[in-house]
Amino acid sequence: MSQEGFRSFGEQALHYFDRPHTRVPTGPIDSPAAWLAKIMPPLSTLAYSLTATDVAELEQALKVAQKSPKNRKDLLAEDFPLPHLSAKFASWRRELSKGLGIQIIRGVPVDTWTQDEVELFFWCFGLHLGRPGAQNPEEHLLGHVTNTNADKADPMVRLYQTAANIDYHCDAADVVGLLCLRKAKSGGKSRIVSSVSVFNELMKRRPELVSRLFEPFFLDSRNENNAAESGCLPIPPCRYSEGVLRTFYHADYFRSAQRHADVPPFTEQEQDLLDTYEAIAAEKGIYMDMDLQPGDIQLLSNHTNLHARTEYEDHEDIGERRHLLRLWLSL
Repeated sequence: MSQEGFRSFGEQALHYFDRPHTRVPTGPIDSPAAWLAKIMPPLSTLAYSLTATDVAELEQALKVAQKSPKNRKDLLAEDFPLPHLSAKFASWRRELSKGLGIQIIRGVPVDTWTQDEVELFFWCFGLHLGRPGAQNPEEHLLGHVTNTNADKADPMVRLYQTAANIDYHCDAADVVGLLCLRKAKSGGKSRIVSSVSVFNELMKRRPELVSRLFEPFFLDSRNENNAAESGCLPIPPCRYSEGVLRTFYHADYFRSAQRHADVPPFTEQEQDLLDTYEAIAAEKGIYMDMDLQPGDIQLLSNHTNLHARTEYEDHEDIGERRHLLRLWLSL
């Protein structure tokens, strides 16, 4: 499978919204993706738990992939054959694109597989859902989310390389997938919220602010913008077409764009919109925290969800530190 060269974060975001759109919606969006935490079932009910038969099929597929002469990035879904689980993947893909926009899978035996086996599994798992995309200028297709002791105060540092809180954002791909290998000593919960529900609440509470979501905000490229002279690109947080709302919201990157001389300061309305939108997303009963366990896979639609992470305390032993694998997938 050939891969495109890395597009900057801003360029990916522009491509993400390179699709038809119509007028600004005049009322709340009726969608299964408009979920609220207070009426969601518990994670144990929401998740699919792998059976012993499922795990045996995954281990057999691993053996097939390990015998392939191809490099990992050139593997195809058929190089990791899953004859019985294929129906599950079709169901999960529908849930991500047309349903809740969330799919949790539990029970991946990360404690009994080697690091190489876990990485090969998750890469091939992603191939059964879609096409992996590059996550940074180094064109990493399989990311490692772990604390590298990077300075969280450095505006150029990607916060997933620290133990700091990460504010609500979307990634520039249809789906983001995380596989938990190890938990933090404390904290580090995955916080998610339906961007459709946040929009609906904004429509009910502050309808005069809604239309501004469909006009561009400047997105800070954090030195990953290969195309434009400016350090920012204009990105509309929302697009709407045929009754479907798609959102690309990035709290940190919208706000840090203000550091650039060619970016005008927020108007009073823009500041009000960002503050109100994020306050709604932070309300109990609207967002949901997930304490991912080793062997859990979290799949989220970036079109209909925002995700964040709470600050965490890590283990002193590097070998025990919080560690997740990440995929950005185009469906």
